[in-house]
Amino acid sequence: MQEKKGGEDMLNKDLLVDKIKENGMTLEAFANELGINYTTLYRKLNGESDFTRAEIQISKNVLNLDLNTADIIFLGQ
Repeated sequence: MQEKKGGEDMLNKDLLVDKIKENGMTLEAFANELGINYTTLYRKLNGESDFTRAEIQISKNVLNLDLNTADIIFLGQ
């Protein structure tokens, strides 16, 4: 998980990976949907870089996430 600046909340990696699997996708396929390679996705999942707003929006659409679930995954709320 990754801590944001100013002590904000963190990415819920486990829930995101669960949602990817629930949608019948591999991490590689999910990375392709985001327009990034697997290595970049790996870095994002492990807190080495952040998901962009565009990537979060694509994730919401591809994984059929409701707003609450998206907030839990990407904002820890």
